Amino acid sequence: MHALQTLISALPKAELHLHLEGSLEPEMMFELAKRNGVELKYASVEDIRAAYDFSNLQDFLDLYYQGMGVLLKEQDYYDLTAAYLARAAADNVRHVEVFFDPQAHMERGVAFDTVLKGIRRALEDGFIRHNISFRLIMCVLRHLSEEDALALMDVATPYLDQIDGLGLDSSELGHPPSKFKRVYDKASLLGLKLVAHAGEEGPPDYVWEALNDLRIDRIDHGNAAAKDEKLLEHLIESGMTLTMCPLSNQRLCVTPDLKDNPLAKLLRAGVRVTVNSDDPSYFGGYVNDNYLAIADALDMTAPEMVQLARNSFIGSFLPDAEKEKYLDEIDAVDSELLG
Repeated sequence: MHALQTLISALPKAELHLHLEGSLEPEMMFELAKRNGVELKYASVEDIRAAYDFSNLQDFLDLYYQGMGVLLKEQDYYDLTAAYLARAAADNVRHVEVFFDPQAHMERGVAFDTVLKGIRRALEDGFIRHNISFRLIMCVLRHLSEEDALALMDVATPYLDQIDGLGLDSSELGHPPSKFKRVYDKASLLGLKLVAHAGEEGPPDYVWEALNDLRIDRIDHGNAAAKDEKLLEHLIESGMTLTMCPLSNQRLCVTPDLKDNPLAKLLRAGVRVTVNSDDPSYFGGYVNDNYLAIADALDMTAPEMVQLARNSFIGSFLPDAEKEKYLDEIDAVDSELLG
């Protein structure tokens, strides 16, 4: 395991599935609550961590939306994003494609541009400080209506030079991707990259809908694909990337035992799978923690770790020339450590 740990640390990686609000560590939550005069229902950092015992996605979301109530000012979003980038840099993450949830902030009275300015400023500074390149993906909350999502698109349109893609997150069950077809049609016309959470708790049909109705460029999660042979074949033939999040799946009881996670099965079948941390503060692990966890639980080999790192750049929205640069770096690590 030590050799695998050395390899995982040395490999350059991209993270393609990260909710910035989900990187809010309890310590920062307390710090921002104090700074902004927000009263938390938890007396200590330990109390918050004790609450991180989820039985499903909705349990987590209830706490997640409550926690982000401390984010009120541009500097708060800057500090949140900067802290994540410092942690990502420590894991040798070289490129990030991160999500943010503007509707969850706007409904608390925080202006769209306050959120965007803080995040963008930190991402730009992170590129200078850590040499981490980035793409920013605006998500719509699927438990809200499509009309709400279309209204968000109108608010965001003047800022689209600072936003790279559209995503779909929040409560999956009962909110199929097809509910947001008009939003995705509009986003496509505006030139945004398209991703969507599908097949985390939802069925394979939700993955098909994301592919056929929303015409996405990448699937977030996609676990349910392992249950549908036709879907599996389609993903392999089309070269579709899945941004999987093993520790998140474990903590949310999607696969309570990591040994049951379909990631290795999908990878070995030829699906372009990637490893990501999702909401690392809540799920107890950043990118390298996720790589290490599956290496152990799924009995994965060193060459498979290298393939996962390669997939993370191949599946990114970087230009081909930049992808090649990172892939060359991975090949150099592979050659040095594996021979």
